[in-house]
Amino acid sequence: MSAMSSPLHTAVSLAASGVPVLPLRAGKVPFGNCRTCADNACGGRPNMKRPGPCACPRVCHAWAAATADRAILTSPAWGAVWRRAVAVAYHPGGAGVTVVDLDDPAAIAWAREHLPATRTVPTTRGEHWIYRGVMPSANGVRPGVDIKSAMSYARYLGPGTGTTTALPAAVRTLVEKAPPAVRSAPRPVAVPVSVGGGECRHRTPVYLERGIAMAEQRITAAHSAIHATVYRTFLAVLSAHGGCGCLTDAHVGRLFAAAQAKGESLRHCTDAWTNARTALGM
Repeated sequence: MSAMSSPLHTAVSLAASGVPVLPLRAGKVPFGNCRTCADNACGGRPNMKRPGPCACPRVCHAWAAATADRAILTSPAWGAVWRRAVAVAYHPGGAGVTVVDLDDPAAIAWAREHLPATRTVPTTRGEHWIYRGVMPSANGVRPGVDIKSAMSYARYLGPGTGTTTALPAAVRTLVEKAPPAVRSAPRPVAVPVSVGGGECRHRTPVYLERGIAMAEQRITAAHSAIHATVYRTFLAVLSAHGGCGCLTDAHVGRLFAAAQAKGESLRHCTDAWTNARTALGM
């Protein structure tokens, strides 16, 4: 696939091979629910292995909206979305594969020692090892390692190299025997003051406290599109409070804790926060 291919062209090519795909927006996250499906009012598609029962024609249910149907991918309802898309993701479970997401050199070294060779795709910081077979997905099964298969999505980063081999028991065991996740303390995040002194617009700490509490509640109440909800919430908090220096590590820690309680890894939280800052030019 040419590096110059548009997201839609890439998606249609993958779909022709039977791979269920979906677009990703800025921040490399799925598009959020439309107004009709907001807060899962439609019945939604969480916990479904294929789209349904929601009949919404839009791409607003993250991994569960992934499809290999060219007619859907090129439909008017999806057209505006593709024009805003920055990348393509796919549903590994729907494609019959499992992605072992290795986030750093230490994780790659561990995989080379303990897992059989398979098709490998370079990522920004590490590698995706792709195996033939489906299993439950889980984040943080060991340091720097996430499992993406059923009910999950993975960004498409190219065909990779090597031959896809059968899913080994060593990977299944990572999820089956994974201990309860221990939530790491959030990394300190420096929020710069705005240009020109950054005078606080909030006048009282109550305004900031209410904003953080509402953000925590929004994340906690999410029933689907968790990645997208976390990113949008971080973006909203930074937009309202990030320019005057009011935010502290304690505030950021509360937001990260709420996201991690919904299953987000520390890496995902940090990426979402960084992407939100970048989107706002901070």
